[in-house]
Amino acid sequence: MTQDIAELLMYVAPEPIRQANERWLAQIVGRLGVTRRHVEDLPLLELWRSPQLLLTQTCGYPLMTALRGQVRLVGRPRYELADSTDGHHCSLLVSRAINTRRALADFRDSRGVINGEDSNSGMNLLRHRLAPLQRDGRFFAQVGISGSHRESLRWLREDLADLAAIDSVTFAYLARHAEEEVAGLRVVARSAFSPTLPYITAAKLNDEQVEELRRVMNQTLHELPDVAELLGLREVLPASESDYQVVLDYQMEAEALGYGRLR
Repeated sequence: MTQDIAELLMYVAPEPIRQANERWLAQIVGRLGVTRRHVEDLPLLELWRSPQLLLTQTCGYPLMTALRGQVRLVGRPRYELADSTDGHHCSLLVSRAINTRRALADFRDSRGVINGEDSNSGMNLLRHRLAPLQRDGRFFAQVGISGSHRESLRWLREDLADLAAIDSVTFAYLARHAEEEVAGLRVVARSAFSPTLPYITAAKLNDEQVEELRRVMNQTLHELPDVAELLGLREVLPASESDYQVVLDYQMEAEALGYGRLR
């Protein structure tokens, strides 16, 4: 393992979280004795599929669709945060606190916003939660795409949308370190749980190398207790594709109810 890509780009905000992840990565790379390539501007799909990939984090939905068979799973994080525990997280369905709609069904024909079509927490879990409430394949009057969970929260704060699904880890980080980004908002409902965002490496690594990488991740996390505390991260659990089958099950359940596309 030399001259490898190592980036943790899924949770980069607020700044203390980004810095904690950078400290953890530096310790991992140092322990493995590799040279780290920084490629922060590389499109995510290219980064995830790079043969030079040592370590990154992806979303469970693209893992089971766009990346299936093209990467190796290293593990999944066991966060101990609000609404995220034991290797699982969920989406928080959030609106402005002053919105007169109270129950989830009241948001029918409102303005929805998602961070992206390929997001498990921003789209897939929301689609699954709304599927029993849709009518003729539609729930919202319109759906916008913001590009990120933080942008979806801004859309809510600025009354550009009425309802968004926010990854519970992201929401917990912002509530702790950037309260202004969740101020004036409230949780309307929660989605079903799904496995936390998986850590992946290049497909070329063998089983022994993957196990060693996970061992070093846990060892260095233990050596940085302040980082572990800041991230709310207790350990990296072993993981397999079968753990993430539930993500596709949620998709199929929504499709069976006639809600294959979130709209």
